[in-house]
Parts: sequence; C-alpha cells; structure tokens
Amino acid sequence: MEDKEIEFYRNGNVSITNARFMVGSTTYAMHGVTSVKRGEKIPSKVGPIITGIIGILMIFLAATLMFKAIGVLVVLFAIFWFKVLKTEYLVFLNSASGESQALTSTDKSYIDSVIHHLNEAIIHRG
Repeated sequence: MEDKEIEFYRNGNVSITNARFMVGSTTYAMHGVTSVKRGEKIPSKVGPIITGIIGILMIFLAATLMFKAIGVLVVLFAIFWFKVLKTEYLVFLNSASGESQALTSTDKSYIDSVIHHLNEAIIHRG
C-alpha cells in the first residue's frame, strides 16, 4: 500500500510534503534529506562605513561650501546604503550526497518556519 502525500507547508513558490520539498522549479526528494539547518550570510558593511568617513572628512576639511554640501550628500548616501544591507538567511539540506543550499530570504521568521515544517516532514517520514 502506498502512503498518501501529506502537505505540511505551502507559501508562494515553496511547498513541503512528506515526499517532496519544492522551491520554484526545483524539487528535492524528502527521502534523501537527513537534516536541515539555517545559515546566515551577513553583508559586509565596510563600503558604507568608508564612504561615510570620506563624507565626514569632506564636511570638516573642505575649503568651499560646495564640497561641504557634497560631503553631506555622501554621508546621507552612506547611511542609506548601510540601512539597506540585510542579512540573508539560508536553508541548507543535508543528505548522503552532501549539503545543498535550497532557499534564501532576508526574512528570518519565514526561513525558520520553512525549517520547522521540513523537520516535521522528516519526523513524519520516520
């Protein structure tokens, strides 16, 4: 007797059943997945920090008002750049053939939810 496929999660282009994990057009067989984990990719903030320092130096060291104003714009740009940098959260699937990155998002709770449901599917599989 064949087991019925049970859906554990569906959100946008991500679907998790006891048999499959689908992300967009990619399908992973759940029978081969031994574990799942979350990873993080933290973006480098060196660029906006250096840009901000250059802007501050322009404000205080520039001889003309125009260069001081440009320095203010550079500082504002550096602040904007710094704020738009987001940590990416990743779903890694482990199997006998190794580890693969299956999903990426800047929304940590979304990734945690996907990982929780993947673990539920693995537990259900037995």
